[in-house]
Amino acid sequence: MAEYTFRSLNVLVVEDEKFLRKVLQDTLDAFKFRTVLKAEDGGEAIKILKEHRGAATFPDLIISDLMMSPVDGALLLQWVRSSNDSPNRFMPFIMLSGVADQDNVAKARDLGVTDFLAKPFTIEHVGKKILSVIDMPRQFITTKSYFGPDRRRRKVAPPGNDMRDPDRADVTIVTSEKEIENAANATGAWIFRLPNTLKVKVGGTSKSGPGAIPQQLLDQASDVLERTASDFTDWAIDDLTKVSKLCDEAMKEPDSRGECFESINKVAHELRGQGGTFGYPMVSVLSKMLHENTHAGCGLGDKDVAVVKAHIDAMRVVFTNKISNDGGEIGKQLLEGLAAVVIKIHAAD
Repeated sequence: MAEYTFRSLNVLVVEDEKFLRKVLQDTLDAFKFRTVLKAEDGGEAIKILKEHRGAATFPDLIISDLMMSPVDGALLLQWVRSSNDSPNRFMPFIMLSGVADQDNVAKARDLGVTDFLAKPFTIEHVGKKILSVIDMPRQFITTKSYFGPDRRRRKVAPPGNDMRDPDRADVTIVTSEKEIENAANATGAWIFRLPNTLKVKVGGTSKSGPGAIPQQLLDQASDVLERTASDFTDWAIDDLTKVSKLCDEAMKEPDSRGECFESINKVAHELRGQGGTFGYPMVSVLSKMLHENTHAGCGLGDKDVAVVKAHIDAMRVVFTNKISNDGGEIGKQLLEGLAAVVIKIHAAD
């Protein structure tokens, strides 16, 4: 199996959380990408793509968070795939999210995502997604309602009207940019089977089998992630302090509870995706529970605020006592204790 080198590849990382953006940059630097460009949201990413059009630093790949403000990953993906200003509508696009549920996966798929990377992630997960983009590119499909990678991972027709027989007269098969320019009488669907330029850039050939990331680079990236774990603890405790103050504000000022819960919900979303990455899967579990208790439309009474505060306190216990992995018996007791507190809060007069 050939070992790939990423020294000729550029990548754009789009992530609104500064800490995780730095983690992804350090990880990709450890993989020896030539250039790692960074954007805080989809709007800044679009600006970067326009500015680097035609330059040696133009991205070969995008890794973008889904939940961002003001321009999220879905809007960025839609622009890349459908805008006339998009520098490369065929660009590989990996969507990153801590809420990788069926609805979000389906939404990203229908907008033309190449692959989906769920938080929490490991170095191995990141590496496998990048290798998948290089070694197993899917043909692109365009119809009246869709443009993007072929959504048929199996030979079963999905819902919709993009399941086409390549031998039908209303399908135009394109295998080069020249054919795109010269294509005539193109009706119905187009199937794009373009050369795999990424594989050539990393040292492979069109006929060679799957490649691999050198173990040395994987080890270096793992070391980066391990060194970052202590920084994550400090960052997370700071955020817990902020949301705890928001809870105090919500209890004193009932009219501000909706706004406070919205801010807490965003922090819970980030912690949910990052806890497991840095050795605190219990934080991901508790963050998911906190996220569910602060979403739009949830209760805003005194008891609801108290429940939210109880979840924040439980998360603080995890960090204070360095409860890593699943926490074992201590973790079990913590979750049982939290459940008992919630029941007591709701039962109080």
